[in-house]
Amino acid sequence: MRKTVAVLKQEGFRGVAARLAVPNDNNNYQKWILFYDMLSDITRNCMRQKIEHMPHKPLISVVMPTYNPKSEWLIEAIESVRKQIYPYWELCIADDASTDKAVKSILEYYAKEDPRIKVVFREQNGHISAASNSALELATGEWLALLDHDDLLSEHALYWVADAIHQNSGLKLIYSDEDKIDENGNRQAPYFKSDWNQDLFYSHNLITHLGVYRADLVRDIGGFRLGFEGAQDYDLALRCIEKIGAENIHHIPRVLYHWRMHSASTSLAIDNKSYALNAGLTALNEHLSRLDLGAKAELTPSGFRVRYPLPDNLPLVSLIIPTRNGYELIKQCIDSILADTAYPEYEIIIVDNGSDEAKTLEYFQLLESDSRVKVLRDAGPFNYSALNNEAVKHANGELIGLVNNDIQVITPDWLTEMVSHAVRPEVGAVGARLWYPDDTLQHGGVILVSGVAGHAHKGIKRGSSGYFGRADLIQSFCAVTAACLIVRKSLYEEVGGLNETDLKVAFNDVDFCLRLFIRGYKNIWTPYAELYHHESATRGLEDTEEKRERFQNEIDYMKKNWQYLLASDPSYNLNLADREDFSLAWPPRLKNKS
Repeated sequence: MRKTVAVLKQEGFRGVAARLAVPNDNNNYQKWILFYDMLSDITRNCMRQKIEHMPHKPLISVVMPTYNPKSEWLIEAIESVRKQIYPYWELCIADDASTDKAVKSILEYYAKEDPRIKVVFREQNGHISAASNSALELATGEWLALLDHDDLLSEHALYWVADAIHQNSGLKLIYSDEDKIDENGNRQAPYFKSDWNQDLFYSHNLITHLGVYRADLVRDIGGFRLGFEGAQDYDLALRCIEKIGAENIHHIPRVLYHWRMHSASTSLAIDNKSYALNAGLTALNEHLSRLDLGAKAELTPSGFRVRYPLPDNLPLVSLIIPTRNGYELIKQCIDSILADTAYPEYEIIIVDNGSDEAKTLEYFQLLESDSRVKVLRDAGPFNYSALNNEAVKHANGELIGLVNNDIQVITPDWLTEMVSHAVRPEVGAVGARLWYPDDTLQHGGVILVSGVAGHAHKGIKRGSSGYFGRADLIQSFCAVTAACLIVRKSLYEEVGGLNETDLKVAFNDVDFCLRLFIRGYKNIWTPYAELYHHESATRGLEDTEEKRERFQNEIDYMKKNWQYLLASDPSYNLNLADREDFSLAWPPRLKNKS
């Protein structure tokens, strides 16, 4: 009873009622905030106690350039820093020659009010990069946190940053989840991000807010560059990651930053500052040039697309297609590959798993007259993994393509695109964007949800860009589907191919990709290789007791062997539901509640 009274005092009857309510809408973010993102006095005190026991309490310099902000928003931004639970901070403000006299008065007041607030008044307007560098000159902290003059930090933002630093002394760059706040103070549009995902970062600025950097790293690269205004933080991050490894980058899966939406803000509509997109594209292309990758970025409606070059000598791709009967499907698949594939260097290996249909056998006989096609025969029980593994032994290609017999080519450049990623030395498997015949999405990358695995954005309509554009952007996942997968033959053999003992039918592709993943390879999904997938049209459903038992055994195998990844997929987010639709989790699956 005393505990209940204490909670009522801390949160009020409205807050307690909200916690007891059952949401009608899984994406009701306002209610989600009341449930899971409101701090109680108990939580605050717990955080303060943990701070006191930190052996090292790093000073965090909050860097804030400002120019003619709305007075009340500037005050709110400053107060959001002053209200931080973590007290070891300094706020470094550079005013870029604001013409609004109220701005100077506000800044002078706070500089006198709080000794942790430092202000410099620039004599000439130099725009945001120059002003940020002026603010940087004031900073004495080990870490720099970037804050815009009209945005807000969550009150526990710097606490979680300090906690991350305490947990891992090797960090150099930290970023968090974020949401947007409108002119009336209403929070909305949370972006629950993946852990470090360099290909997604090349597609859009994954870091954005809250971005926190080691001060010596930022100074080593020369701070912010003039000429990249609007994308100065993206350019800064691109230059930083050239100096550090993925192990030095950490994602905090919590909303620590509220990005103000107003008529002139890029958070409301990126078109308001189209120059920011152009500056970002220039920054990305200069980054790719410095890395000497031969890659080139271009602008798309959803973000950036990086095109990687093909080798001068095009590698042969062995496309392996297991099948049994299903004349219409296999003919549609093979004919579409032969007629609609622009990439010239490929062979097709059909693995006939006991076909006895006359039309199918006649079609195979006809195909064998084509030098690009050969037919292997295996009349044993259906074992998808074993069929592919045996075919790989007969493959002449440097690259292996696992292709289902119910695939149909849409874009002629599908194989060109997939090969351009598969030959990258850091890449393992490459997956394609697969559509159902009704133009709803079948495969947008594999996420480790729904017990074992599901398809990101499954079921969205063609033309939809998905969660923060992710259905339209090149990115890495833990796994991609073998319905259409390209991988170097050497890597296929390195990890032992598909598991034909424990995963004869289901999840063998996920297991295969995870074995690549734990060896340090990135599994890439690209939306620029598009095909139709008439899913499981020949194998059918798990409609017998034997099939159901086999399927359950495969689930049990995956849960036993990949439990730690199934519990926390780095390409997803613990604040998102255990489903394929990127909806909010009720409750979040975060372990550290503090």
